[in-house]
Amino acid sequence: QVQLVESGGGAVQDGGSLRLSCAAPGRTFGDYNLGWLRQAPEKEREFVAGMTWSTENTYYADSVKGRFTISRDYAKNTVDLQMKRLNSEDTAVYYCAVSVFGGESRREREYAYWGQGTQVTVSS
Repeated sequence: QVQLVESGGGAVQDGGSLRLSCAAPGRTFGDYNLGWLRQAPEKEREFVAGMTWSTENTYYADSVKGRFTISRDYAKNTVDLQMKRLNSEDTAVYYCAVSVFGGESRREREYAYWGQGTQVTVSS
């Protein structure tokens, strides 16, 4: 069992930035792959960004490529999601999740452990 805790969500205006953070209290992430997924109202949960923990290879959904950056903070033992040039389409609950599959994990079903989610609201 892996407990994940997200932080950093909030409300921001169109074009603004936010930084989300995901921690695993009391443990390291080990060899798991990490991902950020999101769920907007009345929509299915979708992949946003992922990182292969051992190689730190990163990959993104086309909708956020060039605007979002997933990174690892060694000192804090967290995986962060820096979000820039936010727009209303980015409004959603954002989840940090751990995948037990090798390689890139872009499907929700590939993630076994989830955080509670953090709300991001972008207003125009």
